[in-house]
Amino acid sequence: MSKKGKGRGYVPRQPSGGMANMAKQIQKMQEDMLKEQEALADETLDVSAGGGMVSVVITGNQRIKEIKLKPEIVDPDDVEMLQDMLVAAVNQAIEQSQTMAAERLEGLTGGLNLPTF
Repeated sequence: MSKKGKGRGYVPRQPSGGMANMAKQIQKMQEDMLKEQEALADETLDVSAGGGMVSVVITGNQRIKEIKLKPEIVDPDDVEMLQDMLVAAVNQAIEQSQTMAAERLEGLTGGLNLPTF
């Protein structure tokens, strides 16, 4: 009986070129996504509601920076209208910020044929 061991002619299996290339693509995509997420944190959107009576400034990563109100919107007899406009403005700001982020990040993954679930 002959002994077969790792010492004679054993070559560890290397990932195929396709797998190594895909791993590099994924690593680059992760780095690019991190950079884009950091950039989104510095970008802002100014969204208004109620004909410009309420304005919300939001970052690309959905952080509210500022809420501005026109003085004439503050009516102590109609607080409910102000509350409704605030909710509308904040929701619009979040939706627009999420859309902006999704568009930016989608561009990074477009080159990979990733499975969709």
